[in-house]
Amino acid sequence: MSIAFTFPGQGSQTVGMGKDLAEAFPEARAVFQEVDDALDQKLSEIMWNGPEEKLTLTANAQPALMAVSIAAIRVMEARGLKLADTVSYVAGHSLGEYSALCAAGTFSLVDTARLLRIRGNAMQSAVPVGEGAMAAIIGLEHGDVETVCRDASGAGVCQIANDNGGGQLVISGSKAAVEKAAALATEKGAKRAIMLPVSAPFHSALMSPAADAMRHALAQVDKRAPVVPLIANVRAAPVTDASEIVDLLVSQVTGQVRWRETVEWFAANGVTDLYEVGSGKVLTGLARRIDKTVSGTAINTPADIETALAAILG
Repeated sequence: MSIAFTFPGQGSQTVGMGKDLAEAFPEARAVFQEVDDALDQKLSEIMWNGPEEKLTLTANAQPALMAVSIAAIRVMEARGLKLADTVSYVAGHSLGEYSALCAAGTFSLVDTARLLRIRGNAMQSAVPVGEGAMAAIIGLEHGDVETVCRDASGAGVCQIANDNGGGQLVISGSKAAVEKAAALATEKGAKRAIMLPVSAPFHSALMSPAADAMRHALAQVDKRAPVVPLIANVRAAPVTDASEIVDLLVSQVTGQVRWRETVEWFAANGVTDLYEVGSGKVLTGLARRIDKTVSGTAINTPADIETALAAILG
């Protein structure tokens, strides 16, 4: 059995997430308290009690999702899990890449929380509200969606933001260009082209100001090589050098999250079990659609942790 841990991205947040972990485990409570202290904010209160629109704000959702993931990791570590001994690789979807790197020891929990707060604010402020957009294109091949983006680029920036697998790609950029691309995708035979209710055009060239902000922020924090290789979003291949990881995190702000290729890389390199650590089951569902030879399991409740530890540690 070869294991990879994956960590969810924005969209997996839900009011109440992590509360059962905090109630059951002191290690989880300590993580949430440390994140609250690092941000000088009772983020845990928003996570557990809402309101939902406040939790959904990019600047809150990003560190909140990371906190749930790391709480689960700390609980498992306190019960005998040693990441370096039992897990072959880590990966995370967009902001989840920071959760993965925190779990693997590249960044401290405090630094990760602060980096994600900076990232969330920078991504939100990079483009005036209403000027950017994102759309999900269902049922077209990657190359066809690239063509659609290119054909729409006369109206502004338009590029693939996420290749999520299972025939689902997300495009991002200028509102007019994304709307044009969505219409072209439908003409080209897409099953659906859905405009997404997002507040900014993530993972597009319009995020360049946010990439600059992250380059500066990442330069200020201590970083170490991860204890297991990271499969990086923009490369869909393993990386272990801390300075290279920083460069890839900066590229990730404007670059494509190559999740389909990440799961395919896992399958081609002997990974048999993917554990999604944190809120929701989005990545577990995607893994099943991408490659059925890889088993996907979500870890986000106390019962999930017990089951996973029994399977992993025997």
